[in-house]
Amino acid sequence: MVRRRWRKAGSAVLRVITVWAVSTLTMLVLAGLLPDFQLKADDGDSITRVALTAVWGAGAFGLLVALVWPLAVRALLLVPALVLGLLVFFLNGSLLLVALSLIPDGRGEAEPETAVVVAAVMSAVASATSAALAVRDDDAYRRRLSRLAHRRGRQGGDDGRHGLPGTLFLQLDGVGHDVLLQAVADGLMPTVASWLDGAEPTHRLTPWRTDWSSQTGASQLGILHGSNHDIPAFRWYEKESGEVVVSSRPASAALMQRRAVARTGDGGLLTLDGASRGNLFSGGADQLALVLSIAARRGRSNRSRAGYFAYFSDPANAVRTALSFVAEVVREIVQSTRARLRGDSPRVKRGGLYPFIRAFATVVQRDIVVAAVLGDMLAGRTAVYADLVAYDEVAHHSGPHSTDALKVLERLDRSLELVAKVAEHAPRAYRIVLLSDHGQSPGETFQSAYGLTLANLVRAGCGLPVPRHAARTTSASEARDAVRTALHRPVPDDEEEPEHPEPGSDPVVLASGNLGLISFPDTPGRATREQLDRRHPALLTTLANHPGIGFLLVRSEEHGALVMGAGGAEHRLDDSGDGGPAGDARPLAVFGAGAADAVRRTSGFPHVADIMVNSWHDPDTGRVHAFEEQIGSHGGLGGEQGRPFLLSPYTLSPPVAGGQELVGAEQVHHVLRRWLRECQGPQVPVVAAGAPAENPRLETEAEGPFPVSGGAVQDKSA
Repeated sequence: MVRRRWRKAGSAVLRVITVWAVSTLTMLVLAGLLPDFQLKADDGDSITRVALTAVWGAGAFGLLVALVWPLAVRALLLVPALVLGLLVFFLNGSLLLVALSLIPDGRGEAEPETAVVVAAVMSAVASATSAALAVRDDDAYRRRLSRLAHRRGRQGGDDGRHGLPGTLFLQLDGVGHDVLLQAVADGLMPTVASWLDGAEPTHRLTPWRTDWSSQTGASQLGILHGSNHDIPAFRWYEKESGEVVVSSRPASAALMQRRAVARTGDGGLLTLDGASRGNLFSGGADQLALVLSIAARRGRSNRSRAGYFAYFSDPANAVRTALSFVAEVVREIVQSTRARLRGDSPRVKRGGLYPFIRAFATVVQRDIVVAAVLGDMLAGRTAVYADLVAYDEVAHHSGPHSTDALKVLERLDRSLELVAKVAEHAPRAYRIVLLSDHGQSPGETFQSAYGLTLANLVRAGCGLPVPRHAARTTSASEARDAVRTALHRPVPDDEEEPEHPEPGSDPVVLASGNLGLISFPDTPGRATREQLDRRHPALLTTLANHPGIGFLLVRSEEHGALVMGAGGAEHRLDDSGDGGPAGDARPLAVFGAGAADAVRRTSGFPHVADIMVNSWHDPDTGRVHAFEEQIGSHGGLGGEQGRPFLLSPYTLSPPVAGGQELVGAEQVHHVLRRWLRECQGPQVPVVAAGAPAENPRLETEAEGPFPVSGGAVQDKSA
């Protein structure tokens, strides 16, 4: 034991000396290349003297970084996360200037802008050297990567000493089943290919079918919390409160999570020693980073941004990510310029802040989430669920099958490879499950195809004035709202539908991909078909017969839930049997199996809109018309958007029995629950003493996950 400790101490000292030597050499090279950076007196010094000066400067800089940098990052906890990323260079350069001032006889000198460059290069080189040395030392490798994750005292749970495997759920946001197969066939995802088609395949690929609302809010809420009841779309209007709920707003995400927990009586998929990374919802996890549903909280209990600071506490990480961020902004500008010069069609505008939003999704969010996942595995956590949004953001603007989007999958595959390699160093075995929450369907936007927005078409059908120029429709973007959250910036009403629409008789028209929602605020409850026909006789006919619209969902006083299509075609969802006209005349026929069940379920939601509008869909090409500014969209029925995937190890039981179909996010939740039980044993239902049996009070302002005072939860003491 004593010999082992001395060996570890000797290895640590050797690593420090090696990194110091490499940093010294780097400083000497930079002093020779940069005219505003010098390590010698004005009248000159010998080579030996210059080398000693570099040794002193490199040592002082390394010591300052080790001691001062973590304190500086902690002191900046109230600084918006992305601003902290920009301050990295300033802080690093300042530390170098301080280190140079400590060199005897004033031989170290640099201009401030040069100091920033020198500090960035030295941090990157020192980090790379340290990582290369740690690769051959498992303990050092684990310690280094563990520091990337924000870790607090662990609250019980199995620590892996009994050999129980952990489970890692990695969500590739927006990647459809067919897109994944295309990327594997094209050689863009060799890691996934090795799992599926290697010499000894380790994983099975299972497609699953989303609910009508094929978007992250509904899918991830159902997967993590077991219920997506009353989530009709990405955004919807609630008449009783007069508010618009938007899945990517922190307050709305918290509301959605509270409702799901209250309905199920369960904290979520991750309540047993879990971690939630980069998600809209916590899943009941103790360890949280970049989780939107808790981002609305303020004060010490707000841990949603912990991942930023854990990651940026290593200046080399910040430098590498910042440089990659700039490279991604340039890549997007070049790609969008090429698309415009080629005259690609369909095409949407990709200027303004979009290059920076894309870079945040494809670089910053990816790097921080992956780093947090590595730390979670090396800390031995039981269950981890992480969302990587890079592909989804790019596919919205470039198309789901575009070269731009597929190249993002290639880079994501390298992250998967890193995760798989680090899993080999974890203190417990890990089952890696790869899944997506929805796919994307290509197609020209509704506005581009027909010259008007859905809102303008509704106004025309209601006999209301229509603007001469169609206004730009706001696009759903989880990455954009994540950027706003990171910067502590509110959602401006002029960029997006207001949170509290002005009361009046004008309809509220919202878009969720190729799904539209129309509500009349001055009509109590859900307006019926008969009420709409009396008030706006031309509206339903105008909408149903428009070539860009596939079908409408309304409620009839006589027939209940009613689907309307072109030419008077109707389908009565509440009738026993098929209901409505048979054969191809039925409005839902082109949307495939399960469409009627999905629409019928949504029709029963308390907050379903007065009129639900699904765009046209071409079953041969899979194309749809998004009501937002997106040429790759999701949110409704039609095409690949409703066909995500589930890639699971053969060591876990099959998701469904042979010949059966996996339908809906809630069913996926039950599958993942079963897999956790297979890895960890049964979850024990418990009821707190004195807790009410129904409608538990949820203390949402307390630190940690959304607790449940009654019902079945996972037993952390097991």
